[in-house]
Amino acid sequence: WYFASDELLPMFVHTADGQAMPNPRGRELDRRRKRDSKPPRGGRRVVEKRARMPLRTEVLDRLNSEDMLPAIYFIFSRKGCDEAVRQCLRDGLRLTNPDERQRIIEYADLRVAELSPNELDVLGYDEWIAGLARGVAAHHAGMIPPFKEAVEVLFSRGLVKAVFATETLALGINMPARSVVIESLMKFTGEKHEQLTPGQYTQFSGRAGRRGLDELGHCVVLLQRFIPFEGITRLASTRTYPLVSSFQPSYNMAVNLVRNYTLEEAEHLVNSSFAQFQADRDVVRLEQTKERSAAYLASYRERMDCDRGDINEYRDLLARRQALEDRGGRAGQTRGGRVLEAVNALRPGDVIYIASGKRQGRYAVLEVTQQASERRPRILALSETRTMVRFTPNDFRDPPMPRARLELPKGFHTRDPKARRHLARKLADIEMHHPRPVRQPGDDDELKALDRAIESHPVHGCPELGRHLHYAERATRLEKEISGVDRRVRRRTGTLARRFELVLEILEHLDYVKNWTLANKGDVLRAVYNESDLLVVEALEIGLLDDLDAPELAAVCSTLVYEPRGPETGVVYELPTRSSKTVWFELMRLWRQIKKQEELRGLDLTREPDAGFAQRVYKWASGAPLEDVLGPDDPAGDFVRVMKQLTDLLRQLEDVAPSESLRNKVRAAIDGVQRGVVAYSSVDI
Repeated sequence: WYFASDELLPMFVHTADGQAMPNPRGRELDRRRKRDSKPPRGGRRVVEKRARMPLRTEVLDRLNSEDMLPAIYFIFSRKGCDEAVRQCLRDGLRLTNPDERQRIIEYADLRVAELSPNELDVLGYDEWIAGLARGVAAHHAGMIPPFKEAVEVLFSRGLVKAVFATETLALGINMPARSVVIESLMKFTGEKHEQLTPGQYTQFSGRAGRRGLDELGHCVVLLQRFIPFEGITRLASTRTYPLVSSFQPSYNMAVNLVRNYTLEEAEHLVNSSFAQFQADRDVVRLEQTKERSAAYLASYRERMDCDRGDINEYRDLLARRQALEDRGGRAGQTRGGRVLEAVNALRPGDVIYIASGKRQGRYAVLEVTQQASERRPRILALSETRTMVRFTPNDFRDPPMPRARLELPKGFHTRDPKARRHLARKLADIEMHHPRPVRQPGDDDELKALDRAIESHPVHGCPELGRHLHYAERATRLEKEISGVDRRVRRRTGTLARRFELVLEILEHLDYVKNWTLANKGDVLRAVYNESDLLVVEALEIGLLDDLDAPELAAVCSTLVYEPRGPETGVVYELPTRSSKTVWFELMRLWRQIKKQEELRGLDLTREPDAGFAQRVYKWASGAPLEDVLGPDDPAGDFVRVMKQLTDLLRQLEDVAPSESLRNKVRAAIDGVQRGVVAYSSVDI
């Protein structure tokens, strides 16, 4: 089905000979995504009502009236799922009768009976139960397991009628629905937005149709902003599902192969894998990608070239100065912190200047706002070319300091072209001052010497400096991308068996394996299943964890399991105590030693430890209540998941700990972590 405005129509219709074709009405609605239609030749412009994406409550109302509930409504954002439930509550949507509401509340209260009132307050229980009682709920990884499992059970029993879910619900969970709604066919991968593949579309739509209950399953796609109707029908009718292997040799796998097979048998197993088949086939595509990137790189290098001097030498001076400023900023403040402070200090009418990059130029600040759903402020500004631009702190390399002031006209409106043109003219004519950077007490002679070197460099006075730096930065990024392609080609053409040999080389270098026989350390490594398995065993071998108490032990071990969901630039995390900091520095030294061995062989197996969760783990393992551990923007589901991963690693350490003293501390750490909402596991109710 295709849902646009208030029309729910089939994507396909059948011709007289039984062939399926895209519904012509869908093309008509697609044309009406624009505000008005083109006038017929010699005729008047025909103004039509613009086709729009229906509201979530409108979709559920329509599905309810068409007897197409229960439904899974896919939204590829945790915040989007939560906001969808709030929208239903605000609009007064109710999909349940009094008897169903009573049964829902009774089950939900029973499901969370072991959680304390304070924990329920932190977890947002009141809003969650209000949505459940009306027949709607969210389901995503940011929720704690008891909440998610209650939603699953109530949905399966037909009491919850609509679940707003992320893609995690498309895999591995049996929640039969009569209908599936896909709000957007674009999904953010962590780096960029990409359209769903045919295989993903089939996976989502395949959740519709309850075996033994429904003869049909319905998949509803809403009107898309950037994908035309024919693109949707092509996606829905494609039946090619490529499989991609994620298999690669690891240290734990290697020692288990050494233990159980001969060398010839192990190499045969690796070479017989599906990953090896795909590796050989994909080398040609990678070489083509490298060739295209090399052509772009040559173009960038030509554009970055400056006839006054070496632009890379100048960039190196800038980078060294930036590194010194970041390291010696005000009271230890990071560059990101200084940028954020400067952004918050801006006021409407301030004129700022961006020295390089695609957005180089002067801007007049119109608004500095921060929505409740956002952690960082946004700047609305006007450029000299009358373009309206929105900035976030991440868009600035240096703190945006006011260079001048403009008085904004009374009643100035951003949508008024005449007002924008007048203000842009004033912006272009205004005289700006360019103050020298304000030095902090931590500045030293080296920083001042760098300033003199930068100002005396022949490139510094080039009128095209911003353009040269822009293309130099693009060239640097592309060089890294090409280097990454080279590494991938080497890994693939080297075959998985060769990579297996390289893993064995590292294990032999570190005395885990000798002559295809396991050493004592190798036996310990067999029992550790973690992305940092080799680092864990190396830490145990030198007694790195022996002097920590239980909460400190939990905090340090959390660095081996925690992975941030997104980039956290400019944030430096520390361990909570002096002892744990000392161990952390030593752990990072061990990691760098392992990483050096991997880089010498073109491998990338051991993930860098991340201390972003250590403070919270230490508080929790020390007995702090949940409300003192979680911040207002910390998803409780992520907290529980990391704690369960940490518990799994601690239980492995309990089995392989070399001393009874360490084993007792590990048990105490497990007890400190496994309590409250973390300890509340699944039960059948």
